[in-house]
Amino acid sequence: MCTNAWLVEPSSRPASGPRPREPTTASAAPERRRQATHPPRAKPELVATAANRVWSWDITKLAGPAKWSYFHLYVIIDIYSRYVVGWLLADRESSILAEKLLADTITKHNIDRNTLTIHADNGTSMASKPVAFLLADLGVTKSHSRPRTSNDNPYSEAHFKTLKYRPDFPDRFDTIEQARTFCRSFFTWYNTEHRHSGIAWHTPHDVHHGHTDAVNAVRAEVLTAAYQRNPERFVRKHPEPAALPTTAWINQPNRDQQIHSKNF
Repeated sequence: MCTNAWLVEPSSRPASGPRPREPTTASAAPERRRQATHPPRAKPELVATAANRVWSWDITKLAGPAKWSYFHLYVIIDIYSRYVVGWLLADRESSILAEKLLADTITKHNIDRNTLTIHADNGTSMASKPVAFLLADLGVTKSHSRPRTSNDNPYSEAHFKTLKYRPDFPDRFDTIEQARTFCRSFFTWYNTEHRHSGIAWHTPHDVHHGHTDAVNAVRAEVLTAAYQRNPERFVRKHPEPAALPTTAWINQPNRDQQIHSKNF
């Protein structure tokens, strides 16, 4: 039985539908642009051995009269004495306001050039050019926290916690004047009455202005009188006033790091 077979040549026209992708080699792949990389930010290590050597500053929000409304509280604190050296309450966060507060506070405390370091986080106002230029002009060293590392600014964080955990701290402030009145009262109490555990139960005012020796002398007299009346209550030794720490650190290096740095 004979049949006729027709040979059909492959068509040069592309078939309908998606065309299969051809495998590519690594050499044929398109070159990608080099991605920018940033070296890790160095951990700040700051030490203060006296007042007006290292200041820390930050901004916190105080709830206003309506939902999503806030007042902005700028606070500068001396890390050695815990003394609030300057503060400002405003209805917005602004690098210009921050610049003015820092300039006024540095002038008020008669800070000499090249004696002060000011530490802050990486907020918009803290890292702004007006603030950076001001500190450079005044001979003040600036320091910043690492990104997303709240432990690098512990003094400001702890201070704001003290503020907001006060029994009379309200949920909201009706007006900025009400908030300013509250803050004025709080900072007066904090600086002159608050006995701070981190500075041997002295007030920030006494530490900042060098009154701790006189206060300790009075405390020693009271403790001696108590010992003479009831010595059996003090079984270990004669009572003494708590010693004031000689240094205040932000990220104190451990002993191994200190020995390593001395060797170089």
